[in-house]
Amino acid sequence: MNVPIKVALIGATGKVGKPLLKQLLDQGYQVKSLIRKPQSYSITHPSMEIVAGDIKDLETVTELVKGCDAVISVIGQLKDEPLISSLAASNLIHAMNKEQISRYIFLTGLTLDMPGDQKSAANQQGSAWMKQTFPVVVADKEKAVELLQQSNIDWTIVRLPWIEETEEKKQLVVDLQDCLGEKVSTAGLAAFLIEQLSDPRFIRKAPFVASI
Repeated sequence: MNVPIKVALIGATGKVGKPLLKQLLDQGYQVKSLIRKPQSYSITHPSMEIVAGDIKDLETVTELVKGCDAVISVIGQLKDEPLISSLAASNLIHAMNKEQISRYIFLTGLTLDMPGDQKSAANQQGSAWMKQTFPVVVADKEKAVELLQQSNIDWTIVRLPWIEETEEKKQLVVDLQDCLGEKVSTAGLAAFLIEQLSDPRFIRKAPFVASI
């Protein structure tokens, strides 16, 4: 009998996290969800375990990933909150190495530049605006990527356009050089993230994903 893959999920309460959690559970995965305020979280499932706490706390992160086979993070930088990207990456690298877990999948926006990019003029302009308007946030995300590149973690960075909340699993276009669409559906994105748990094509790569 095969033992279900156990996934540590960060961001289960968000607009991407909700459909992702549902699809994971519907497909038979076991899930450990990091929830900051479990007292106000009503979702329960026999295959889901809740870990109370914050990604900024190393002890909590270590407890979250313990016994898991992979980690998926769909959290974003919240307005007026401390920078999260590099601290989360540092804590996860430390905890995953301790627990001998290698697979890590997470989201970011189009602003992040990677070697080999050939962004369209419009996407270059959008990236430049973000860097000028939110320089500290962008720099923190770049620091997170540097930490991962220096680690032995099998990461995949999924770069996104505008996220469209819909249950329709629209067809996706995936490209390593540029984003070829203006939106990505939450249902389609969730399916793509789950596929990465067993698909090695984008390990230590940063594909753009969009709906068409």
